[in-house]
Amino acid sequence: MSGEAIICRPERHAMFHLAWQKSSFSGGDASNNCLELASGTGDLRHLRESDDPAVVVATDAAKLRAFILGVKAGEFDHLV
Repeated sequence: MSGEAIICRPERHAMFHLAWQKSSFSGGDASNNCLELASGTGDLRHLRESDDPAVVVATDAAKLRAFILGVKAGEFDHLV
């Protein structure tokens, strides 16, 4: 992987069979929009918003971990 996230459209890529997971904080209700995560081939991790599942962002596990740690540490709080 080159270092950047890849934005994919599932209809053009073989991502139909990914096992998407929602956060337990979403409440499990289908009307709750949230971020979903799926493991792909090799080290790929896929993310999408449940209210727009056709847009998928793919990255590797290390970059996703760094992003999550940054969110937890408040590194992006100035953006909201």
